[in-house]
Amino acid sequence: MADFPTDIYSEPANQDGDTLKNLGPLRGLAGIWEGTRGTDVKPKADGPRTQAYVEHYELHPIDPQTNGPQMLYGLRYHTYITKPGLTKMYHDQVGHWLWEPATGAIIHTLSIPRGQIAMASGNAAADATSFELVATRGSEVYGICSNPFIEYAFKTLEYRIKVTMNPGGSWSYDSDTVMQIRGQDTPFHHTDRNTLTCISAPIPNPLAPRPAG
Repeated sequence: MADFPTDIYSEPANQDGDTLKNLGPLRGLAGIWEGTRGTDVKPKADGPRTQAYVEHYELHPIDPQTNGPQMLYGLRYHTYITKPGLTKMYHDQVGHWLWEPATGAIIHTLSIPRGQIAMASGNAAADATSFELVATRGSEVYGICSNPFIEYAFKTLEYRIKVTMNPGGSWSYDSDTVMQIRGQDTPFHHTDRNTLTCISAPIPNPLAPRPAG
C-alpha cells in the first residue's frame, strides 16, 4: 500500500482552478483533434484483419478534482471513429485522462458501448513528451471489467497505450489490447494506432464565468 496520509478528508489548500495550466504531460492533448490514417488490427474467424479508420477526438478540461488530500487535473474525452467514406460509428469511446501532480501519476479511464471498461495508469514527469499506461486483468486498482460474453469469447488480459507528443503540435497513440480468444492457444494482440492534428481549441467548463468584454 502506498504511503498515504492519516488525514483522508482534508482537501489541499490554495487550489489552482486553472486546469489547462496544471495538466503536466497531458497539456498537449487538450483540444479537438482529427486523424485520417488510423490503423486497426483486429481478430476475425479467418485470422487478423487490418482496417483503416478516421477519428474525431475531443478532449476538454474538467475542473480540479479532489479525493480528500488527493488533487487531480484532467480532460474529459469522447472519440468517434468511422471507416473511411462512411458515417456509421465504428468505435465510440468516452472517459478521462487524469494527472496527479503530487505523484506524477497519469490515469486513463475508458468505456466502450460493447459493455467494457478499463482504467490504465503510468507515471511521467510534468514535462514529459511521451508516456505509457497499462491496465491488467484482475488488478483491484488499475484493471479491466467486461460483460459476460466478452469475458467468455474475448477475455481481455491487458490494455496498454503509449502516447507521444510530436513536433509541430500533433500527437500519436499506439495501443495494444491483449485478448485470449476462445478456441485459440495464444493471446491475440489487437492494436490501434493513429496520429491526430488539432482542429479547434478545447472548451472549458460551460458553467464557469466568462471574462467580460
